[in-house]
Amino acid sequence: MGTNLEAMVEESGKGREGSEVPPCMMYVDKEGAWFHKGAPIIHRELLVLFYQCLRLDEEGRYIIKFKDQVCRLDVEDTPFVILRTDFVPAGRDGEAERFVLHLTDHTKEDLVPESLSIGPGHVLYCKVKGGQFPARFSRPSYYQIAEYIQEEQNTDRYFLYLNKKKYYVEKRPEGRFAPKLH
Repeated sequence: MGTNLEAMVEESGKGREGSEVPPCMMYVDKEGAWFHKGAPIIHRELLVLFYQCLRLDEEGRYIIKFKDQVCRLDVEDTPFVILRTDFVPAGRDGEAERFVLHLTDHTKEDLVPESLSIGPGHVLYCKVKGGQFPARFSRPSYYQIAEYIQEEQNTDRYFLYLNKKKYYVEKRPEGRFAPKLH
């Protein structure tokens, strides 16, 4: 499994940490599908490894860092896409209501409602992986959460009402999601 990644990263121009970051020769489309030189990457374990090696550099570019090799990943929108959203009601034992997100990296995590935003074309986004990365809601996951989003009367604002609290869905400026680096 690592051999394929090493070969792909080496083929990209032998980028080493501290030098100019060469392209990975890989691309992620807006639906979260990965491609290498135009061919789909479908090997699940390899995709999981790519996600584990994914980073944002100081300039906000997506890079893959594997061992001491680094390459730049071309991304149409965001590499993380939310495939499904499940509402989990409050539990009898005091557990709060929440939304569970199913991501393209084959993981699940709870929605951080404060991170919701609307981008160009009314696309819904949130932050994932501890706030490190933006994630785009796929059309099915958008409709799954949209039934819980309400419009505030006499304003042009929307919010998610969860655990007796309003979480406003902020509009973000045109253009690619610009992650805030910590």
